[in-house]
Amino acid sequence: MEIPRYTPGEVKNFPKKPGVYRFYNKESIAIYVGKAKNLKARVSSYFNDLSGQNRKTFKMVSEIARIEFTIVNTEFDALLLENSLIKEYQPKYNILLKDDKSFPFITVVNEAFPRIFNTRRVDRKKGKYYGPYTSVRAMKSVLELIRNLYYVRTCNFNLSQANIQAGKFKVCLEYHIGKCKGPCVGYQTEEEYMADIKLAEDILKGKSGFVRNIFKEEMHKASQKMDFERAQLMKEKLELLEKFQSKTIIVNPALTDIDVVGISSDEKTAYVNYMKIASGSIILSKTLEVKKKLEESDAELLAQIVFDLRQRYKSASMEILSNIEIEYNLDAETRVPKIGDKKKLVDLALKNALYYKKEKLSMAKPDGYRERRVLEQLQDDLQLKTLPEHIECFDNSNLGGSHPVASMVYFRNGKPAKKEYRKYNIKTVEGPNDFASMEEIVTRRYKRLTDENSPLPDLVVIDGGKGQLSSAVQALKKLEIYGSVPIIGIAKRLEEIYFPNDEFPIHISKKSESLKLLQQIRNEAHRFAITFHRNKRSKSATSSELSQIDGVGEKTAEKLLRHFKSIKKLKAADTREIENVIGKSKAKVVVNGLNN
Repeated sequence: MEIPRYTPGEVKNFPKKPGVYRFYNKESIAIYVGKAKNLKARVSSYFNDLSGQNRKTFKMVSEIARIEFTIVNTEFDALLLENSLIKEYQPKYNILLKDDKSFPFITVVNEAFPRIFNTRRVDRKKGKYYGPYTSVRAMKSVLELIRNLYYVRTCNFNLSQANIQAGKFKVCLEYHIGKCKGPCVGYQTEEEYMADIKLAEDILKGKSGFVRNIFKEEMHKASQKMDFERAQLMKEKLELLEKFQSKTIIVNPALTDIDVVGISSDEKTAYVNYMKIASGSIILSKTLEVKKKLEESDAELLAQIVFDLRQRYKSASMEILSNIEIEYNLDAETRVPKIGDKKKLVDLALKNALYYKKEKLSMAKPDGYRERRVLEQLQDDLQLKTLPEHIECFDNSNLGGSHPVASMVYFRNGKPAKKEYRKYNIKTVEGPNDFASMEEIVTRRYKRLTDENSPLPDLVVIDGGKGQLSSAVQALKKLEIYGSVPIIGIAKRLEEIYFPNDEFPIHISKKSESLKLLQQIRNEAHRFAITFHRNKRSKSATSSELSQIDGVGEKTAEKLLRHFKSIKKLKAADTREIENVIGKSKAKVVVNGLNN
């Protein structure tokens, strides 16, 4: 069996999903555990710009030999799993989370007239536990909510029937302010008290819809009475209640020590994710690849794998959960859960196994396999005669007609070829006329290609709807190449695809990889045009500033900007360097003008 290990150079293979990642050094010791909303983006950030990192991070990155990760369902789950793994591995770079703190729970104690309070220590023998809560404010809000709605005692007296009948207690302030009915002196029976506890537990289980309605009614009543302070308080309680989360499959005290496995296989290989649950928390998650020697079934393989893993990680749990039946006796109860949190745990293990399987299969494909598959899909969606290996996309940009510019981006085999990008200054159009500008740049681009006998693209994409597309088609007709080059327009609002002379657009599925490619090409053309337009306006403003100096014309200003790039760098430059660009006499004029 081989545990998948990633090097820093393989971060591009990580999923864009929430999860927890682990960094290991050369000795295979975990040195850091972190959580991420997006595993690929977060882990990549450690290696993209080392110059901007502090010394601690730089040193940690230099020690990383391999990386492992575990996919989870939500960011909340990632937070809780990170907490569990840090306590298990005690990595040296996780300074802030190496103490014994854990997330708080709300407990209903097993005792006469049960109390409800928050705790960080979980002992299932002493009561029921709800949580955990990542927000202490949300947890306190729920406790306050319960105490405001129901009569729950806050004292820690032993309210046995013998003590109550002996008159050992007296009512406290809570009774006098109406927060308690005085069970300590027999004013409330245990049956009545337990009815309130049951309702409070319904809230802790997440059945809080009717409570939200109460808060909303109170908020509206307060606002009608012009009691805005109370209305704001009710609004804040509503917002805190939204954060309330009573259950999670990552840390759930109701789940005892369990081993969880998920398996998926093909003809040659099986992919398995193993998770070890201890005291209700995931303390270990490993994904493995197992090469098949014979035509073993998944059930046969899983029995061998689980036995080996339990030996390796010294698991003595008496329950094993999996997505298929385990046919052999492993000295533990084995089951395939159908519903509930245990089913969610198995689904999570299978999700990790399936992702690793998908990644390994894609890595086995030849280079460019995915890109070609997307291009073939695009060819099919647009009904093109040839595979669109060479795609060009046009966009224009102006601000109220000032500094009109345009861009053309070039994609080869589904990837940007930035050396082939082109910028255009609009020359023949005055004012904000996107249609005429589009016709000009398409004409200029393909007139040059035809004059040079260069190959035409397999597909032309116009950023815009019918108007821009019609202008581009007009340009192709003038050049007598219309029909030789497929051309479409893509409108931003509904991602509609327009064809020449078709009254109605087509819609490609939003989940389609071909539409995502068209969106990427369109967005890149827009970015390129906007950047060019912004730079041109900036240079124009700076050039105008220089031209205001007596004795400095536009050509001189352009020379200086071309060399120094900005006014700031020009002011910091040595006089001799300025003289080398525009001559001694003009340099003196410029220096005096800038100083004044």
